[in-house]
Amino acid sequence: MSNSSSSELAKIQVYAFVGSAGTGKSHRATHVAKQNGIDVIIDDGLVISRGRILAGRSAKSEINRLRAIKRAIFEYPEHREEVISYLTKNPPPKIMILATSEGMIEKIISRLGLNAPVKVINISDVSTPDEIEAALRERREKKQHVVPVAKAQIEKNFAGKLVSQIRGFFRGRGRDEGRNTIVKPLFSFNGKVTIETSAILEMCRKLLELGDHVRKVREIDLDTFDDKIQLSIELDLNLSGRSALSIAKTLQRKMRMGLSYLTGMEIRQVNIRVNEIFL
Repeated sequence: MSNSSSSELAKIQVYAFVGSAGTGKSHRATHVAKQNGIDVIIDDGLVISRGRILAGRSAKSEINRLRAIKRAIFEYPEHREEVISYLTKNPPPKIMILATSEGMIEKIISRLGLNAPVKVINISDVSTPDEIEAALRERREKKQHVVPVAKAQIEKNFAGKLVSQIRGFFRGRGRDEGRNTIVKPLFSFNGKVTIETSAILEMCRKLLELGDHVRKVREIDLDTFDDKIQLSIELDLNLSGRSALSIAKTLQRKMRMGLSYLTGMEIRQVNIRVNEIFL
């Protein structure tokens, strides 16, 4: 990030709106932002103002939960740079970030280069226990999500099923201000997704065996931590007219791209150790 970008982003006051998935944050986001004099919201990978998408891509456009989480916390470089570029060129005085936890807020502000929040608002500060339980029940039973964006805007940015459009808590002056859209993503946030280590190892073997250069996979050591993968691989190579170094670099790229796509996890490091070479 350039010094000029950092300087512009440092001017923005950050507010955090926190609550577990399905408790009604997005439904109340526009109202809470209005109460605090905030025009710009970051929610699920999108920069939103008055019902309009200004930058980013919705996490609800992803095809699985892991990729949606990575999209929401701006793991993808092109997505992250698009949002940073927009905020640098159009820095709002205040911005409100929606997240499921304060830890998620920390990840988002770190990746976007924003300041620590001046205020943290919890969903329980603006909703009663009965309202939160009703929102959770709707999520469990109907698998529907609210997006604080007008329907015409979300149609271009969403891969799931559009259900309906509802008014927010206040009637704005703009046509789209105060509108929320109910959507049904291709994935569900209910429950917990777990990928067994054995499954990841099998994915590694299949990826390595694609092509003609890997003669034998001798050993794969796998470490996972904080949704990141680190690999150490020992193998035998068929050179077939290429150098061992060139083949190893190609395998590193293949493992990074393939495993990231298949698991939705960040591939922190891929170490290739060549045991034997066959001409």
